[in-house]
Amino acid sequence: MLDISALLDEIKASPYQESSILAPHSGVLSLSPDLAPGSRVQGPHGPWKEKPGTLLACLEREHNRKEIRAPENCEIVSCNLEASGTFVEAGTVLARARHKLSREEVLQILLKKALFLFLAPEKARYYFIPQVDLKVKNSPPKSVSVYNGMDLFIISRMKRESSLSYSGPDGVIYAVYFSFNSNMEAGSPLIGVCPPDMVRQIEEVSLRVQTEWQEPGEA
Repeated sequence: MLDISALLDEIKASPYQESSILAPHSGVLSLSPDLAPGSRVQGPHGPWKEKPGTLLACLEREHNRKEIRAPENCEIVSCNLEASGTFVEAGTVLARARHKLSREEVLQILLKKALFLFLAPEKARYYFIPQVDLKVKNSPPKSVSVYNGMDLFIISRMKRESSLSYSGPDGVIYAVYFSFNSNMEAGSPLIGVCPPDMVRQIEEVSLRVQTEWQEPGEA
């Protein structure tokens, strides 16, 4: 049985997610003079995210200058100061950053622990078969049932299509992780399935996150 309190406490103990900011291509690196461990940077902002994020670094290659900006609001944990002023290869770590998890991110972490995740067997585009797609679009949320061996997906790859049956426990489709006409990597979740008798528990997870989790900037 899902221990909601234990999972939330575990995330609350370490409510941050760290990521690396990488050089998108090779070039001579110049780190921003304001970039330092502990500094806070801002990601794209404005009503339509039209304002670029904080300038972190620049790469110059063949007299072309490429700006690297913060992808989100976060705190800089470390900087690759030794690389500033040198030629770096694509993929070089320029800095490490962390941001506090949002309610939605916390909820997704909990859901992926609580639900049975049916994974993509290969990199391809995935679609529900027409009958299921119609049900998903027109039925109330969390009411479309699946069972082991059920024809569920169409795999589209290299202009070829094939069918994919669901394999896993019986339940209802609680979460859909793919979108129309988007490639999914092998091993990434396509759907999250919940046993019917656990739907109420999962709803309690969502409610607790909404009421207990404090968003960055909230008092």
